[in-house]
Amino acid sequence: MWLLVLSYLGGVLTIVSPCILPVLPFVFARTGQPFVKSGLPLLVGMAMTFALVATLAAVGGGWVVQLNQYGRWLALVFVALFGLTLLLPKLADRLTRPLVAAGSRLSEVVGADARPRPGASFLIGVATGLLWAPCAGPILGLVLTGAALQGASIGTTLLLLAYAAGAATSLAVALLLGGKVFAAMKRSIGAGEWVRRGLGAMMLAGVAAIALGLDTGILARVSTASTGGIEQALVGRLAGKTPNNSEARPVSGGAMQVADKTPGTLPIEGNLPALDGAVQWLNSPPLTAEALKGKVVLVDFWTYSCINCLRTLPYVKAWAEKYRDQGLVVIGVHAPEFAFERNVGNVTKAMKDLGINYPVAIDNDYKIWRAFNNEYWPAHYFADAQGRIRYHHFGEGEYAESERVIQQLLKEAGATKVADGLINVSAEGVQLAPDMKEALSPETYVGYQRAENFVPEKGFTADKVATYSPPAQLALNDWSLGGQWNVGAERATASASASRIVYRFHARDLHLVLGPGADGKPVRFKVLIDGKVPGEAHGTDVAPDGSGRVTEQRLYQLVRQSGDVTDRTFSIEFLDPGVSAYAFTFG
Repeated sequence: MWLLVLSYLGGVLTIVSPCILPVLPFVFARTGQPFVKSGLPLLVGMAMTFALVATLAAVGGGWVVQLNQYGRWLALVFVALFGLTLLLPKLADRLTRPLVAAGSRLSEVVGADARPRPGASFLIGVATGLLWAPCAGPILGLVLTGAALQGASIGTTLLLLAYAAGAATSLAVALLLGGKVFAAMKRSIGAGEWVRRGLGAMMLAGVAAIALGLDTGILARVSTASTGGIEQALVGRLAGKTPNNSEARPVSGGAMQVADKTPGTLPIEGNLPALDGAVQWLNSPPLTAEALKGKVVLVDFWTYSCINCLRTLPYVKAWAEKYRDQGLVVIGVHAPEFAFERNVGNVTKAMKDLGINYPVAIDNDYKIWRAFNNEYWPAHYFADAQGRIRYHHFGEGEYAESERVIQQLLKEAGATKVADGLINVSAEGVQLAPDMKEALSPETYVGYQRAENFVPEKGFTADKVATYSPPAQLALNDWSLGGQWNVGAERATASASASRIVYRFHARDLHLVLGPGADGKPVRFKVLIDGKVPGEAHGTDVAPDGSGRVTEQRLYQLVRQSGDVTDRTFSIEFLDPGVSAYAFTFG
């Protein structure tokens, strides 16, 4: 219920967001007409269409997005014709003569004194729903990401419908107030004809803005009344979540830590859910919760390009090795974040490189994820020999407490040779524990769907090749592109050699998730720190002279500083085209 309320409130807040500007002319074109027969059908059509399209886009893949692009252009043509009929009534008469009966009925509706028809208003709302691209703030981001992970359901559509209903509520209030203003102007100065033409001109301007991508470009990133802080406060208050830090990654991006201290009695948290639903099992035949009874089970949700997951792996592997003969079964559940992590071959290679030899379930459809009602990478669930979850921990850290839980559950199961000592892990490379006191830069996504702090403010040209020029100076945690890039929803792809990324950061370590081109050929790159080769500050995937190669889709450590950590400017130039960049992480 709180999610429905949250979604509705997020929609209400869109009225003070610049993303609503392109659709306002379409809504206010119904001012001066009865709300129930004109404005309300338009808003209902807009809300229903947005909820349907957003649901399909969240769970249906790229074909839905591509189909909606054609729908948007068709809607633009329809709304442009509507705007012309408001602006030029004589032209409208000429346009509608050869049209079929439906077109004639529409021309009656849009005339200056025509009787309003709910059906035509609903049709305008459908077109507006196809055109509307709201800002993906914390609330809508939470809804859309959750929909993608949880699959198609009535709940998904209800959440998106609640969001659209909130926006429609705000617009309805504005429309009712606008109608009163419109009527007053007609009574006082007889300006109805000029107002109608002005609305037509505004509609055509809105069509132009959407056709030029301003609704998903500038307006999605520049706000004179940002609602992000308000939305985040609503999320925190209604969800009861803990403050952000960088030790666990929630489904909606960013970083969050939810760590439970070990209770003395380890209460029962529920039964171990079924483990069916994996598309494939690695290092083991399929395992079931029923067959695992009699064993202590540790379930580790992870994904191989997640830096937080990589830093917990040395402990998980050590526990699997130390306690295997005493009755512990460790199961990795690989739930992908990026599309390339769905490739079982990529996961298999990563497991070999990382030395993972315990069973791993490939959870590409998030069925096991949903069975646990999980929300984080990494997440550890500890089950006793009777198949009951007794403890869980989200994120990095608290390793001693987690190991003591394992020891206690093994003793409860009857193991007689459980050592009381704790493992001593010596991690290196990307698996080394972070220096959180110096990690002042946040996880940053490169694709436009979740990108933040990108400069210049005009933003990206979405899903098209464009040329970018980074500014001479960047503020802390700002980043930019240089050269030719095609920025997609989850990644940016370099379309030419000499393309680069620049980031002003403050952290000991800098990582970047990268992948080579579609042909799989290695992509050479050059890293600079403050305009100089990194030298001793080079990461494990970079030579001291800053050179390196992207050979596979994974996380690359590009910077590891020693000594004092200060604000630095990182730059990576790709000497070959085709590379894809996904996300920065720091430690």
